[in-house]
Amino acid sequence: MRLPKHIGIIPDGNRRWAVSNNLSKEEGYKHGVDPGLQVFKLCQKEGIKEVTFYGYTVENTKRPVIQKDAFIKACVESVMLLTKEDCEILVIGDTSTHTFPTELLPFTKERVKFGEGGIKVNFLIHYGWAWDLNFAKAFCPLGKHIDPRLKSRDISRIDLIIRWGGRRRLSGFLPVQSVYADFYVVDNLWPDFEEHDFYDALKWYDKQDVTLGG
Repeated sequence: MRLPKHIGIIPDGNRRWAVSNNLSKEEGYKHGVDPGLQVFKLCQKEGIKEVTFYGYTVENTKRPVIQKDAFIKACVESVMLLTKEDCEILVIGDTSTHTFPTELLPFTKERVKFGEGGIKVNFLIHYGWAWDLNFAKAFCPLGKHIDPRLKSRDISRIDLIIRWGGRRRLSGFLPVQSVYADFYVVDNLWPDFEEHDFYDALKWYDKQDVTLGG
């Protein structure tokens, strides 16, 4: 099977899942932590070189405070869980406001190695596509020369994006690195993650004709 080198993960549907399970919306976020760990381990098992998780955006912080606190807490927990694994972690996001968790600041300076290292894991925390682009205008979409003005310049071009929750949009997810990514949608809500979701996406990707515009 032809595998992607870099997979982007959009874990959507936490609030909808909570409502459908007679819970308050904010309770859905904590149920999205374990699926992230499962996806990481599957990527590690299959030899994926890099994986990027969409945590929360600048726009998400406009949600009610109780929800905002819940998804920030879930994101911090997700990052800290992976510090116990063999990986190299980088957090990308606007650190200039109080809505960026201070616990994650050490991960924003440079990629941090844990254990034996290996798979690169990126988290987009308090991320905004406009903030990321920073008015950068010249870049190579094939990922060979990412514009140094790009805030996410240390993240490579993405081959496959998997979005849970049935929505068919990127929602501002790494616009430069995603320019030639194949986009796979899982109808299951993120907390209902099942292993076959991941493998179905890999099988689908294997059948795609990847030309990078050529």
